[in-house]
Amino acid sequence: MTESGTRPLHTGSHDLPVSAELSRFMAASWAPSALPESTRVAAYAVTPARRARLSARFPGERLIVPAGELTVRSNDCDHRFRPHSAYAWLTGLTGEDQAGSVLAMEPSGPHGHEAVLHLRPRSPRADGDEEFYRDRRYGEFWVGRRPDLAEAERLTGIRCAHLDALGSPTGRDATSDPELAAVLSELRLVKDAWEVGQLQLAVDHTTAGFEDVVRALPRALAHPRGERWIEGVFGLRARAEGNGTGYETIAASGAHACVLHWIRNDGRLHRDDLLLLDAGVETDSLYTADITRTLPLSGRFSPVQRQVYELVLAAQEAGIAALRPGARFRDFHRAAMRVIAEGLADWGVLEDAEGDLHRRYTLCGSGHMLGLDVHDCAEARAGTYLDGVLEEGQVLTVEPGLYLQPDDETLPAELRGIGVRIEDDLVITPEGARLLSGALPRTVAGVEEWMGNLLDGHDHGHA
Repeated sequence: MTESGTRPLHTGSHDLPVSAELSRFMAASWAPSALPESTRVAAYAVTPARRARLSARFPGERLIVPAGELTVRSNDCDHRFRPHSAYAWLTGLTGEDQAGSVLAMEPSGPHGHEAVLHLRPRSPRADGDEEFYRDRRYGEFWVGRRPDLAEAERLTGIRCAHLDALGSPTGRDATSDPELAAVLSELRLVKDAWEVGQLQLAVDHTTAGFEDVVRALPRALAHPRGERWIEGVFGLRARAEGNGTGYETIAASGAHACVLHWIRNDGRLHRDDLLLLDAGVETDSLYTADITRTLPLSGRFSPVQRQVYELVLAAQEAGIAALRPGARFRDFHRAAMRVIAEGLADWGVLEDAEGDLHRRYTLCGSGHMLGLDVHDCAEARAGTYLDGVLEEGQVLTVEPGLYLQPDDETLPAELRGIGVRIEDDLVITPEGARLLSGALPRTVAGVEEWMGNLLDGHDHGHA
């Protein structure tokens, strides 16, 4: 902000000068274009209770929850903006137009707070304000319309003020205060019914994306960078149905599947290999799915692929069986790893199932909380999350895997270079857990039949 209190225009370095005549012409003769008065954010009915819960944890303290700022990708091009998850959870605002906005929870009375949303409103098209057509970063003609203050209040049910009125954003800041960040994560651990519905929607769209991928396998197998083809096919579904992908898609074939976060996706597909696809659609409300399937590119598992796959599936089944309210969060991981360790011992890879040597082949944990972030509630303190107990309404993944590196001489040659992960999304219920992603098959026979039905009529084996 300049000393005069006005924000500078973000114009390009090679902008043509604007004459006084053009400036007057641009300011005149624009028809009204108000947003419909009935428009509300999707979470309008549930955000007041969320803000009240936060308020109760910090009586008398000013709380600052920024949406975040635009960040430069290269030169004068910004990354696509996504609001901070805590900001989205408290306001219901999820769009790219939220860059720079700040929710302030102002102390009000002895215990409560008043929420005030500070934002950059739609710029007027009169009185010499040229932002709407000259500002390449925020101008309406460059990046799209923003609501004015009255529209933003109707959208959210929150009192709104200009961003310039925020002044110095002193107080507890959700992006820099560890206690506030932890509480905001912990408040989000248990999902309400609306959130579970959004997560189910994300899972349903993701299921459709996996089906798209299988149908696209003939063309992907023929392309020199088939992994990229797979990534693109899933990305189309994610952008068509939601905000995009909830994280960078992992399309890992062959030995690439042994790299847990393989997102280069530049490899060729070979029909005798497996494809590990870890992908999730993020809804417009910013809730994301997180699903992994490991698929035989030939449509059929080979005997050794089946051997590895069925061990991972047995581990996942053991992990899912351990989910219930009151169970320790780490219990499902321990149950899954016990199965993995015993299987590796049965194969002769390990001398016995005791100890932690199996971790050479598993590398990471077997699941995490899921919600607005793919690794949701990550700022929560260990006592309420990693070392805590499961509660009804929590949503999490169960995703054991085996990653048998291609150069690992502790393994027989036929096992090297095989990576398998099976990941599903579940909500904790009074009786145990409900599988949100059950529409995607997990068994060997189920996967082969599903793929065969989707590929019926395609001679993908000769692609």
